[in-house]
Amino acid sequence: MQISIGSKISIHFALRLPDGVLVESSFDNEPLDFVVGDGSMDKGLELALIGLQAGDRQTLRLMPGQAFGTRDAAAIHVVERDLFPPDMQLEPGQIIGFSAEDGQEVACMVLEAGAEKVQVDFNHPLAGRELDFEVQVLAVENAT
Repeated sequence: MQISIGSKISIHFALRLPDGVLVESSFDNEPLDFVVGDGSMDKGLELALIGLQAGDRQTLRLMPGQAFGTRDAAAIHVVERDLFPPDMQLEPGQIIGFSAEDGQEVACMVLEAGAEKVQVDFNHPLAGRELDFEVQVLAVENAT
């Protein structure tokens, strides 16, 4: 049975940068179980799964923008320092969570931190990057 939109699947996966640096992996942990198309995995990564079957294992090189989108300059903002707790140390590269207007939690990375202004980047940290996506399909159930 091949993976399609709506399939309930169980996979192990790893994401690596082209130089081999591991970004995330489930191979040493519990597998990831989800329904393809439910929004729990990046759409670009889901597309790489379509057509695979239980027992398949593959590694794909995903080009910039194929997963996690492209970098968007409009996602970089300068905000007032007083939006952060006064005792919070802010350093470039630090990831901070914000609550969006719709209540969703969104993450940003601090690019620059000054006494009055902080430059933050709301792009996904992997946006616009080449990635190696290794996947092992453990189980596939029909879409209902």
